[in-house]
Formats: sequence, C-alpha cells, structure tokens
Amino acid sequence: MKANYKNWMPKGMIASFAGGAVGAWIAALGVRTLMPEGTVKNVMTIASTATGGLLTGVSVWSYMMYRAFDYNGKRQMSRHIIEGIAAGVDLSEGGCCLDVGCGSGALAIAIAKRNPKAQVIGIDRWGKEYASFNKPLCESNARAEGVTNVSFQQGDALRLDFPDETFDAVASNYVYHNIPLKDRQAILLETLRTLKKGGTFAIHDIFSAGKYGDMSSFVKKLKEMGYEKVELIDTTNGKWIRKSEAGWMGLSGSALLTGKK
Repeated sequence: MKANYKNWMPKGMIASFAGGAVGAWIAALGVRTLMPEGTVKNVMTIASTATGGLLTGVSVWSYMMYRAFDYNGKRQMSRHIIEGIAAGVDLSEGGCCLDVGCGSGALAIAIAKRNPKAQVIGIDRWGKEYASFNKPLCESNARAEGVTNVSFQQGDALRLDFPDETFDAVASNYVYHNIPLKDRQAILLETLRTLKKGGTFAIHDIFSAGKYGDMSSFVKKLKEMGYEKVELIDTTNGKWIRKSEAGWMGLSGSALLTGKK
C-alpha cells in the first residue's frame, strides 16, 4: 500500500479546462464554416477563438503545475516543501502539534514521522473545491506510511475548536491565502492563539502584500506581543521554489513564517 497525497492541481480541473478549449475551438470552426458572412459571424468567431486560446493556455499552465507538484514526478515540489516545513517542527516527547488545513495529510504525517514520541492533529474543512481530499484519505495515507501518532478531524481555520495554549507547535502549508477573508493576518493570530507559551510555529503561505497586507509590520507586532525569533523566510530563492517557477506559477511572495511564543 502506497500513500496517495493527491495533487494541488486536480486532474479533473485540467480535464475541464482542456475540454472547454476543445469545445471552443470546435465552435470557432463551426462558426467560420457554417455561418453566413456578416457582423454576427465576425463577433462569434473572435469570441470563440479568444475563448479557445485562453482555455488552451490555462490547460497548458495547469498541466505544468500538475507535473511540478506531482509527488512521484521529477520536480516533486510538494514533497520538498512538506519535508522542509516538517524539518522545522521539533517536538519533545509527549508534545502535540496542530496542522491547519491538512488536505491529504501530507504535512501532518511528515511531522509525525519526524517526531514519533509526539502527537499530531490535522484539521481541514475538506470543502467541495477539493472533493478528493478528505478524512478517510488522510487516515489511509497515515496507515500507508506506518504512522500511528497522527489523527485527523474536521475544523475551521477561522474559529479553531481548541482552547488557548493547547499545542506545543502549529504548522500549515499554502492554506490561508485560499480563504476569502480581507484580514488574513487575523487567521494567523487565531492559529497562534492555540500555541502554548514556549511553543513554535512554522506557517508557509503566499505572504504577498495583496493577500496579507504589510507582513513586516505583522512580524514587528508579534515581537511586540512577546514572540521570539520571528522570521519571514523567502522560499522562492531556491530554498524550495525557484524564482522563475514562482512567477509563472503564481507563487510569488511564498515565505515561511516561523518563531516561538
């Protein structure tokens, strides 16, 4: 049995884009060959051709994304990122870590494997946007990896169902930027609320100004609140992602927020 961590770019989405592109090109061909000459034909030809071109480009882009993030492919970007975050989570015996937005369980399982005497809890809303990601998949992957010190449950990153200072570490990977909220810094604070005094955090996301606002000020704010060793580490400088990749993938601004409470 082998773990199946899926792909951040689902095959179904690629197929939808490709199918739409084929449909648009067929429509364009039909318009050009079957419709009588005139303004309507010209407008419909331009519209269907433009749609076909756009969807073709999106199909190629999504396929390239799929290849880059494929756990079993050549690039294996997902694996590098997951293992890199997990390497920064150090739990003592009996400690407990929360993984917010665990998806297919990859990060939670990686942390659990590196900290066999600790416990890891992965939470996710498992929404319809990523229907193939679910709790049974996470549990199946844990069994495939031979990991028993990890558990999974449904949860909401906006309102974590845990008391203050519950965990010795909190972690997350590419989750919060997907949440349609104007103040994403508030989500970070909600996550850090559950961290024990002395606990550590490792949160990887697209921390661009457009998605998070001024993160330099946020780092300063955390330090003023008493957090220690707070850093925002660029991960697009070759650490896990190359600059050239970050640009065309839409991952510019990716960074690892780390520190200690």
